[in-house]
Amino acid sequence: MTGQGPTLILVHEPERACFDRLRADGFSAQAATEVSSYLAQSTDLAPEFDALAAACATRGLGFRAVELDDAAEVLATCDRRSSLVWTLTDGIAYFRGGAAPALARLNGLRTIGADDSLFALCQDKFRAGAVLAALDLPVPQAGLVRGGTWLVEPPASSTGYFVKPNRLGAKIGIWADSRIRVADEALALGRRVFDAYRDDVVVQPYVAGRNVRASFLAIDPDAGPEALGIVFVDSGGDFQTMADSMALYGDTGTAARAAGRYSEPELVHVDAVQPLAAEKIRRIAARLMAGLGLRDVFSLDFRVEADDTVHLIEFEVCPGLPCFDFRAYCRAEWHLGLVEAMAETAARRIG
Repeated sequence: MTGQGPTLILVHEPERACFDRLRADGFSAQAATEVSSYLAQSTDLAPEFDALAAACATRGLGFRAVELDDAAEVLATCDRRSSLVWTLTDGIAYFRGGAAPALARLNGLRTIGADDSLFALCQDKFRAGAVLAALDLPVPQAGLVRGGTWLVEPPASSTGYFVKPNRLGAKIGIWADSRIRVADEALALGRRVFDAYRDDVVVQPYVAGRNVRASFLAIDPDAGPEALGIVFVDSGGDFQTMADSMALYGDTGTAARAAGRYSEPELVHVDAVQPLAAEKIRRIAARLMAGLGLRDVFSLDFRVEADDTVHLIEFEVCPGLPCFDFRAYCRAEWHLGLVEAMAETAARRIG
């Protein structure tokens, strides 16, 4: 591919490839289905690859969608001067997408998104929380359980605790009983998660408030926290479970839509309701961009209380681009559909 014209290369790990690998590694079909559902954005965006190629072509760019298993061979042949790599699906442990930005760096290719080290950090909630706390950000302190054994005990909490897997995304391993009263109840949940997914669980003091998603895409390379889209994501419950998530995305989401069980959570702009909380979130994002190195495209998850207290829960370097909330963000902030927003972002970087 030496001498090619300017090209956007979108690297993604398909759900099926992940499912087959997990099954070969001894995971049950149910667990493999749940875990691979984290990669649903590959499934959901694939029907739009032709539209994305057309949007790139109108801006003088080529486009190539590359499955992760082919990435090492493809990226080794790309023109360093004219190629731009965008990693669609990240991951460590159960997923392998975090290898894509590392491969791009190995081959001297420019990338959209954060440094490859952050692809690993954001997938380990316990370690990420320690780093965020060191940056003096408002993250709940966490304990850690492996199986039925404490590795790190959580702090005392009068509000109870919330338990979630350490390295799994998309609400996998979060059930209706994931909010608990006393810390030792986490041991049974830890055993259940370890038996199903072979993962540790993070145990954090429960924080009240509404769920907030802050989305960011720097179509303008100089865009800062002012370009964040900050919305309450009201799904009808206190928190989203694994079942809720699987009904929204990928093959399971498609089946849910066909059966009439698909319902998108309501999005409400935080600025319109709690502008002080929205400003706090922008300051936190600025701190993450400067201190952690988030750039180009990312999302942040918060809990926001009625008195404008803000709790940072986690960050994502590969937000779910084809998800309803990110599409809504592109329309509201940039007045573009998703594929046009992606193509314009790439064109301004390569240009």
